[in-house]
Amino acid sequence: MALHFTPAEFARRRQALLAAMQAERLDALFLFQQESMFWLTGYDTFGFCFFQCLVVKADGTMALLTRSADLRQAQHTSNLSDIRIWKDGRDANPAVDLLALARDLGLGNKRIGVEFESYGLVASNYRKLEAAFAAQADLVDASLIVTRLRAVKSAEEITYVRRAAALSDAADRAALDTIRAGADEGDILAGQHNAIFADGGDYPGNEFIIGSGRDALLCRYKSGRRKLETQDQITLEFAGADRHYHAAIMRTVAVGKPRPLHLTYHTAARDALLACEAELKPGRTAGDVFAAHARVFDAHGLGQHRLNACGYSLGAKFTPSWMDWPMFYEANEWEIVPGMVMFAHMILMDSETETAMCLGRTYLVGEHGAEALNLPDLDLAIR
Repeated sequence: MALHFTPAEFARRRQALLAAMQAERLDALFLFQQESMFWLTGYDTFGFCFFQCLVVKADGTMALLTRSADLRQAQHTSNLSDIRIWKDGRDANPAVDLLALARDLGLGNKRIGVEFESYGLVASNYRKLEAAFAAQADLVDASLIVTRLRAVKSAEEITYVRRAAALSDAADRAALDTIRAGADEGDILAGQHNAIFADGGDYPGNEFIIGSGRDALLCRYKSGRRKLETQDQITLEFAGADRHYHAAIMRTVAVGKPRPLHLTYHTAARDALLACEAELKPGRTAGDVFAAHARVFDAHGLGQHRLNACGYSLGAKFTPSWMDWPMFYEANEWEIVPGMVMFAHMILMDSETETAMCLGRTYLVGEHGAEALNLPDLDLAIR
């Protein structure tokens, strides 16, 4: 089996999950998040775009329901031995197959937690699930039960996080080596991905963000490429990924002579990032981190240009996004604890002057504060 963790690590995770299930009085869990399946069993696939479910009983018994295309994937990448297949067909209803599996495991009329918040459980399949289990079991929302456990990384996980951070720095260097007047955005992206893949890294959970000129104000990837002008700006957000664990960086690079606003905004962004870093320690909350970001930007008179969130947790994530919980937004009470890996991004988007300035890096929360894992130099990059 192609497992990335020791048996002891998987056993620790399973015991932690069973304890959480007991606290919630759950007889079983229906896991639909691919991240949960990977964390608990090692199962590694993008087959969650179709219906699949990992059933976990309160006694630790596990069984996977998936398609035939993922049978060998599960056998090769996970520690699962009970793998059931639902058959593709015009009238296929995998929710009925899941009901049969649940009955086989003695879960009739039981209290079952379900990851309703999941890319792997689209609305049409949820309606089938609800219909199949009507009067058969008590289905309750347990969307965050594994997510909360995954938010705190073990020593084995942190090894991969640090590796991802090194890959992100390599991608950053590749980008800076390529950025110059006349450079094509495609060449910049190619350099970043080559640095990661050539050193054994993974595909990221979502596309890298790259935008120059007016597109430097975008927080999402868009298709289409342009070449950099003599005086330009380019915003990059990217992540190194190792065994699906991510470490992200965000920065805006000035091409040619920076605008005065680039310099002013960069000073504010660096101040805000360091203020957030100071809040990233045990006893603080995700809301406290956001408050630091807002306080600094507002003090610089830039409240209208900032966003309503300034970062999020990182870990082993699958498409379509590497963002994980918790997120830094106003009054979020999620407590910061040692072992969390957090990405803080300071984003300023001035639409009136079409000026962008972004700065962000990944942190590991320790017993007394945050350790920056990448982007050691916070100076404005000018090419």
